[in-house]
Amino acid sequence: MAKQRLVPLDGAMNFRDLGGYQTTDHQTVIWNKIYRADSLSDLSTGDLKQLTKRHVTVDCDLRSAFEQRAMPDQLTTEMKYIDCHVYAEEGDTDQQSDVPGEILPTDYLGSIYQHILLNIHSQHAFGKVMRELVYLAPDEALVFHCSAGKDRTGVMAALILKTLGVDDQTIIKDYLLTNQLYDFSAARQLPSSNQLGQMVAKMNTTKGDGPVMKGFLTTLEQGWGSIDHFLIRQLGLSAEEIDKFRQRYLK
Repeated sequence: MAKQRLVPLDGAMNFRDLGGYQTTDHQTVIWNKIYRADSLSDLSTGDLKQLTKRHVTVDCDLRSAFEQRAMPDQLTTEMKYIDCHVYAEEGDTDQQSDVPGEILPTDYLGSIYQHILLNIHSQHAFGKVMRELVYLAPDEALVFHCSAGKDRTGVMAALILKTLGVDDQTIIKDYLLTNQLYDFSAARQLPSSNQLGQMVAKMNTTKGDGPVMKGFLTTLEQGWGSIDHFLIRQLGLSAEEIDKFRQRYLK
């Protein structure tokens, strides 16, 4: 299977592989296992064949119940659909968790990300995705997504990459790629893998939405001291599950 950051599909313009990123201890996130995406409601027959070829068997939908009903995902017969709506709805536990450390003030968008990080229901949704990845069969792959593939998906991707030991600057650049891809979408074309690589290399994370994700990652560090403490205390993962997660998705 080809190693490509952006997977070209007819019905989704932001379907991306999280593989290939380097960690701070010189390991690499493996390719063709963890995908992040925008809406999967307009996938074509050819797109579904592509997902089957990539062994995508789990679809974690981060969208609200309204979005899920209005624009249901297109699934292959092999795919398991999991409702992982991030924002609390009626019947959910909509309250903020206790935080052992200092939490920094943020701007409007940053405060939304901070609210997601601290909300008990949101943490439950993130934990569902993480556990699906921990127990995913070795020959299978998973996709998680929202509508645009930026905010809810961006936070989930940041938690996954942070858990795997990818540095903050790389996490921010992966997050900002969505903005770049929408520029290409407006021009009705998709960038090549080489163009994507050049975009990441030149990206200035001090502009645009970069500080928002930086604030999110800083809140995570200052609030809990480490990603492991957050995963254990707030998402309910065990130390053994975290180790298994890293062993599964790093080489």
